[in-house]
Amino acid sequence: MGERALEVRSKNAGPFWVTMELFMRDAEGYATVADEGFINEEVIARLYDLDPADVQIFRIPALNVVKISYPRPVAQGSLRDRDVHAGQHHVPLAALVPE
Repeated sequence: MGERALEVRSKNAGPFWVTMELFMRDAEGYATVADEGFINEEVIARLYDLDPADVQIFRIPALNVVKISYPRPVAQGSLRDRDVHAGQHHVPLAALVPE
């Protein structure tokens, strides 16, 4: 995924949610991940060990962007939080290879 995207990033969306963004290089790359269903709730749930019902996906074709939000595994800043800024959550998504 990282090769087809300009940027793949993750960040906090409040203390209980993570947001990831895929900024695709062009409309063709966007179509591969968004329109053809490569990125969907089940894929994200499998990557991050989530319930698919908890995954929210927002597709923004005018910007070639896919935004994904899901509940943090632990609350931000809690004792077990190993990534306070949620800056490393994007790594499994960036490593995903579109078929």
